[in-house]
Amino acid sequence: MNRTFVLASAIGAGLMIATATAQTVGPQAPAAAAAPTASAPYAGPSKVAIIEYEQVAAATNEGQRALQELQKKYEPKKDALQQLAQEIDTLKKQLQAAPSTMSDDDRASRARDIDTKEKQLQRDSDDASAAYNADVQDALAKVAKKLGPTVMKYVQENGYTMLLNNTGQQGGLDVMWTVNGTDISQAVVDAYNAESKVAPLPPSAPTANRSTPQHSTPQRSTAPAKR
Repeated sequence: MNRTFVLASAIGAGLMIATATAQTVGPQAPAAAAAPTASAPYAGPSKVAIIEYEQVAAATNEGQRALQELQKKYEPKKDALQQLAQEIDTLKKQLQAAPSTMSDDDRASRARDIDTKEKQLQRDSDDASAAYNADVQDALAKVAKKLGPTVMKYVQENGYTMLLNNTGQQGGLDVMWTVNGTDISQAVVDAYNAESKVAPLPPSAPTANRSTPQHSTPQRSTAPAKR
């Protein structure tokens, strides 16, 4: 299971719910103030918030309890892996301390036994790690989804205009939310077009469908013929 994808999906779902209720959650603007539109970029002061969303979800009381429950769930598997690792270590020490009179066949048999157990330990460890990580992601994704409205309420009540998520990965600051009107993309396009004096492309003429007959086909009357 892709860890980033699971959390991103949960975060996105939580923020979508929060954004849908933003007008009722955030502070009410004065009646005389006009809401910014796409053609009129936001002109107020910028205030950027940064959050480590995954770490926040894990640090909540709900997240801590979920992680603790998972640790208890996987405790027996952890003990079994440690026991197998100790068994392998004991076999290796016995083989190293074996007398020189041990036959080559016996020595080779013990070495194969150790190799088989080591491969089993690796497989069991990989399977346990994958299962544990998947359960952790599911647990944190549930918390992250419910965390969205709280995050949105906080950034709006405190006057932030942009929310960035610090993913902890290389180059990783992702834009999670911006106030309406802060995206200047279209405004820059319009300004450049005005300065460049380059005319827009003419609208493409509608093409006639050659396979469609251009004449009207008389419809048959459905009324019964008079005898």
